Amino acid sequence: MANLSPALKQATPVVVDHALGSWIYGTDGVDYLDFTTGIGVTSTGHCHPKVVEAAREQVGKIIHAQYTTVMHKPLLALTDKLGEVLPAGLDSVFYANSGSEAVEAAIRLARMATGRPNIVVFQGGFHGRTVAAASLTTAGTKFSAGFSPLMSGVHMAPFPYAYRYGLDEAAAVEFALRELDYLFKTRTAPNDTAAFLIEPALGDGGYLPTPPAFMEGLRERADQFGIKLIFDEVQAGVGRTGKFWGHQHSTATPDILITAKGIASGFPISAIAASTATMSKAWPGSQGGTYGGNAVAAAAGVATLQVVEEEGLVENARVRGEQLQAGLRSVQERFPIIGDVRGLGLMQGIEFTAADGTPDVDTAAAVQQETTRQQLLTLTCGPAGNVVRLIPALVVTEDEITLGVERFEAAVAAVIGAVAVGAS
Repeated sequence: MANLSPALKQATPVVVDHALGSWIYGTDGVDYLDFTTGIGVTSTGHCHPKVVEAAREQVGKIIHAQYTTVMHKPLLALTDKLGEVLPAGLDSVFYANSGSEAVEAAIRLARMATGRPNIVVFQGGFHGRTVAAASLTTAGTKFSAGFSPLMSGVHMAPFPYAYRYGLDEAAAVEFALRELDYLFKTRTAPNDTAAFLIEPALGDGGYLPTPPAFMEGLRERADQFGIKLIFDEVQAGVGRTGKFWGHQHSTATPDILITAKGIASGFPISAIAASTATMSKAWPGSQGGTYGGNAVAAAAGVATLQVVEEEGLVENARVRGEQLQAGLRSVQERFPIIGDVRGLGLMQGIEFTAADGTPDVDTAAAVQQETTRQQLLTLTCGPAGNVVRLIPALVVTEDEITLGVERFEAAVAAVIGAVAVGAS
């Protein structure tokens, strides 16, 4: 008898029978409001009928057409559709399966295009679990511990985490850019630096929006020194933040963009986009993969982008995100143990902080478990695990957001009440 690896830890005890829209229906007969969406993957909600139909139709035509052997129409259609939303100048696309693969393809391309060895990442970033991607990840040691040596040539600079530093945003940005400039003097010279790699909003690192001024500061330095600016839009992209791409909250534009997760509503596909001039500097044979750009996933991707456009889901993410954040701030007013509420669009984080200012990991974990009992599915994140993150589908309704906030507040009240009783 085989079992799943004991290293896999489920955030909830739920076993899914079926799901639709913002709802998961468990084998226990309970209906759960899903504010996890497969960690931001089911962007159009569970089993959107147009995505289901596109995948079903494609399965009957061809399931796997290896795209460096024979080309298939869904991938060409997806490339055309992506071209409508990609930043100006990013007109060449390479497809893989996962975010980690796309991250590794992006840094490989940056090194080949510049002839330089080093990559600068920012504290709290999450870029994947494969060896190179984990080497770039600083959201927690659990992602990179136990299998050293890691990939060399990676240097870390501070992220402008204003709440943690006790600074306002402008001061945090000034500090982080000053430290980046110091890194150039002490660890990696600009002419040894191939790329900056950053998420427009930190994912596993704590659901922290990257301040626009910081992204613009990176763009200035990239232009000054010939460094490639890579935006990891795996979690923040495809409407999640209330803009189609998370970086569009700033004026900064990337040289290389990475996308995955929400681009195909749950089917595994990822991509990097760059200018043709940059992509042409990839060495022959450096891009490829057996399953990359799968035909069924590509068909689902086309349908996903159509649904996002036709149903106005980017704007819905913005409006519903404002509603969600306002509701969470109301909960924060009632419970001071919530130190910070932040996020963009439907990517909201609630940081639990003890009275002495330290991360309150136990309360965050208890709240996350209690939300399941309140029939709301949530996750935690952050290096200490003291941030509860809410990631509703882009199709979430006003009533579902209201219900989600009510259930979250009930979970916090239940935990705080239990703590108070235990303390007495």
